[in-house]
Amino acid sequence: MTKADLIAMLEKQASVPHKHAETIVNIVFESMIKTLYDDGRIEIRGFGSFANRCYKAYKGRNPKTGKIVKVPPKKVPFFKVGKELKERVDLSKEKYHIQDD
Repeated sequence: MTKADLIAMLEKQASVPHKHAETIVNIVFESMIKTLYDDGRIEIRGFGSFANRCYKAYKGRNPKTGKIVKVPPKKVPFFKVGKELKERVDLSKEKYHIQDD
C-alpha cells in the first residue's frame, strides 16, 4: 500500500473529499515524524510501536576499496509489531491453508 492508496481508501471509506483525505494523512505522518525526531515513542494499540534505535560510532570498511572509514553515530526509526496485528497476520495463513516449509 502506498500513501496514495491510503489517501484513496480514506477518501472512499470516510466519504471525504480527496484534498481533506490528503491533508489528514499528511498531518498524521508529519506528527509521527516530528515525534520520532524529538526522540519520542509512538504506540498504536493493536498495531505496533515506533521508537528510535541509537547506534554508536564504529569503524567500517568500504567494500569497494577496502579502506577503513569512520561511521558516525546514528539513530534509526524501528517498528515493533503489536501482538494483535501479529496474531491477525498469522491467522490469515490458516484461512488460506498456507503451509510454512
